[in-house]
Amino acid sequence: MSGSRTGGPAAPAEADPHRWWGLVVIALAQLMVVLDATIVNIALPSAQRDLDISDADRQWVITAYTLAFGGLLLLGGRVADLVGRKRTFVIGLIGFAAASAIGGAATTSAMLFGARALQGVFAAVLAPSALSLLTTTFTDPRERGKAFGIYGALAGSGSAIGFIVGGVLTEYLNWRWCLYVNVPIAVLAVIGAFALLHDRPGHADARLDVPGVVLGCGGLVALVYGFSEAQPRGWTDALVLALFALAVVLLAAFVWWQTRAPTPLLPLHVIRERNRAGCFLTMMLAVIGMFGLFLFMTYYLQGILGYSPVKTGLAFLPLTAAIVVGSTQISARLLPHVGPRMLMVPGMLLASGGMVILTQMTVHSEYASEILPALLLMGLGMGLTFMPVFSTATAGVAPKDSGVTSATVNTSQQVGGSIGTALLNTIATSTSASWIAAHLREDPSQRELIVREGIVHGYTVAIWVAAGVMLLAGLVAGVMVTAKAPKHGTPADRPVPEPVR
Repeated sequence: MSGSRTGGPAAPAEADPHRWWGLVVIALAQLMVVLDATIVNIALPSAQRDLDISDADRQWVITAYTLAFGGLLLLGGRVADLVGRKRTFVIGLIGFAAASAIGGAATTSAMLFGARALQGVFAAVLAPSALSLLTTTFTDPRERGKAFGIYGALAGSGSAIGFIVGGVLTEYLNWRWCLYVNVPIAVLAVIGAFALLHDRPGHADARLDVPGVVLGCGGLVALVYGFSEAQPRGWTDALVLALFALAVVLLAAFVWWQTRAPTPLLPLHVIRERNRAGCFLTMMLAVIGMFGLFLFMTYYLQGILGYSPVKTGLAFLPLTAAIVVGSTQISARLLPHVGPRMLMVPGMLLASGGMVILTQMTVHSEYASEILPALLLMGLGMGLTFMPVFSTATAGVAPKDSGVTSATVNTSQQVGGSIGTALLNTIATSTSASWIAAHLREDPSQRELIVREGIVHGYTVAIWVAAGVMLLAGLVAGVMVTAKAPKHGTPADRPVPEPVR
């Protein structure tokens, strides 16, 4: 069966006796990439003091990574398709480890910012390679469900794991270990990749779409940069508006060029397919809400409830556990039997419900009775959603397009994270400022309490917005993702036909 399919003869992926160990290697790499977006958050105050970074510049420790990662993902995905996924996976791991070591040894703020940007560059090569290796290794619907359940659990919980690991390393060693920790993980993954992963050769004769790279990656960099600058500067700042305008122009030109390019960077048939487009959009909206939760809960637990970095990290543990259970024990078992939207829609409703519970938090909230139930609902909802999104978005893609399709899933995640961080933080800070100013005029003697209550009020207003975004994600999934259960629909190893060019 597999010898006759599009993409040339290949041994059946199911026959590989080491495929589950290969999944461990892929999962290790994915975990490293995802947790690096948040592991530095908890270490940031220590790094800021150590390297004398100003308040205005400290955001670049986060932004330099997300900017390079989000902007270069499409290029990374296409490079993986051209030169071979295993090769780019190993290059990405080695580069990521080297950049992490440079960041850990940083003696100036510029050195740290540069190392974080370099991490983002290699993450943009590594992430799509990891997901497309998974896509081409597991094609049987039942095994594919289990594999994507594990991958979805890591994608959803990696950020929370980053908070836990970051808290422990910062408190008991120092902030530099939040970067050094990537080196042994990458070494293990490289050894595992050489021993366990197999891949078709790349398409070395194909040419890279250079105008597409400039337009597409430039547009994404401008978009992510615009959202990151909207947070400190405000939405009406001239630079922010100019970046958004540039992003629109570049991305519109990119779409136009992809209809004419002989070897397009992003073949439009990949995103034209209704189910795939629905998955990309659902992922972006879900991550907008999720990043809002991580951002506010970190500050709330440490700044308002007075938790230590380690205690803050441990407070996220139930959320992580719920994501793992939702992905591996519920979604992975049900997806072979039900359509993806039958998991994605309830998942987003659960996550939105968890957000609504969090809108009731105050300066005196109890973790066990008021915060924990919300985190469990959020985790289950995310676990139910992420696994079918990854599986459905990458199913039925021709092998030569699997890297760029995987990159598009990751791009929707990164863009969603950037939008969520900037949009919700702006809403929270502006709401807090106006609430505090109004209440201080009424009773200036209670300044400290009013400031604390105002900060929490800002968080709850932003969380209401995040809950609404989660509901919108559920609506998008319900309307756009009409695929049947994998065993009834297109098998994962049968590429959907491409339109005749």
